[in-house]
Amino acid sequence: MVRMDSRIADTFTTSLARLTGEEQKAAKTTAFDLQLDPTGKGLGFHKLDKAKDPNFWSVRVSRDIRVIVHKTSGSLLLYYVDHHDKAYAWAERRKLETHPTTGAAQLVEIRERVEEIYVPKYVEAVFPAKPKPAATLFGHYSDEQLLAYGVPTEWLADVKATDEDALLALADHLPSEAAEALLELATGGTPALPAVAGQDADPFAHPDAQRRFRVMADVEELQRALQFPWDKWTVLLHPAQRQWVERDYNGPTRVSGSAGTGKTVVALHRAVHLARQNEDSLILLSTFSDTLANALRGQLFRLVYQQPKLAERIDVASMDDIALRLYDRALGKPKLATCDDISSLIAKAAKEVPGLRSSTGFLLAEWEDVVDPWQLQTWESYRDAKRLGRKTRLPEAQRQLL
Repeated sequence: MVRMDSRIADTFTTSLARLTGEEQKAAKTTAFDLQLDPTGKGLGFHKLDKAKDPNFWSVRVSRDIRVIVHKTSGSLLLYYVDHHDKAYAWAERRKLETHPTTGAAQLVEIRERVEEIYVPKYVEAVFPAKPKPAATLFGHYSDEQLLAYGVPTEWLADVKATDEDALLALADHLPSEAAEALLELATGGTPALPAVAGQDADPFAHPDAQRRFRVMADVEELQRALQFPWDKWTVLLHPAQRQWVERDYNGPTRVSGSAGTGKTVVALHRAVHLARQNEDSLILLSTFSDTLANALRGQLFRLVYQQPKLAERIDVASMDDIALRLYDRALGKPKLATCDDISSLIAKAAKEVPGLRSSTGFLLAEWEDVVDPWQLQTWESYRDAKRLGRKTRLPEAQRQLL
């Protein structure tokens, strides 16, 4: 029998979780059968004629459930599972590609093209002037610069045309490394460039590809992959990362890398390593926000859930939380304005601004999402701030009122 590499994508485990219990059981049985014999003898393979990727096939699970696989002469990749029509529609809008710059294997969503149809004008009418188009975020970047961050070739034009109101929606259609890099660029950061694979390198071995694809060596490994959510795999330490976890450092150390290279996983394992090496120590693992801290706590639990005493000695907290603790220890409990206090002050200030018609709720959200997080204290800084995530566009005149 010809040896075939078996892989599973994060999109498969995510779609599997949406099925009913009986449907999941049947889909897992089919997945195990494919692991035992990737050639699929005895299974109902059907080539997807409408798919842009010629290697997409469907595998019959039951009367209505289909598994979408990417099959070549040397590999089989479990990609997606759903009801018949939904599974076919998903596959027809995607293709597997090797990125031309980074060399990473990517699942690329097909860009839908819409052609404008000319409509003859029969009636003369006067229309108000069109509003000035919003400034694009990435129009000044070259194709080469955007490709270096992992943006698929097919999406370059859309990325260059997007503005801050459309960025979040656009990011949902891009590979994770490209989306994260664009969000960082849009907020004034400079993302680290992803690694560039060698000419003959395996595209699935690229760090960005390993975020979404896993090699299944045997049935037991596939069973573990299907038993746990995908985030269980995200705390696994790659052998190449272990040196940074177990190394002895003489002082502060900076570990840098592009999105998806495993910096968070290294930090988690480093905290656990230090706790194991120093049985009487307390370890602090900090991050920038409460949301990220909560996510790290969840990952830490998955890593050491069988060692509760060890977990008790690792404290995961946001920088704000740490600051509040230190303030409380040195000066007493801080007196912080509540949301109601801030809302009342904003409402009072708004009444004193002629022509301001924004609701108190909108003004409070603007404070919480833009002004306060970025510590904007001048008109110029607020005028130039990028309002990512805010759905209402504000022209400069309205910003000046605010």
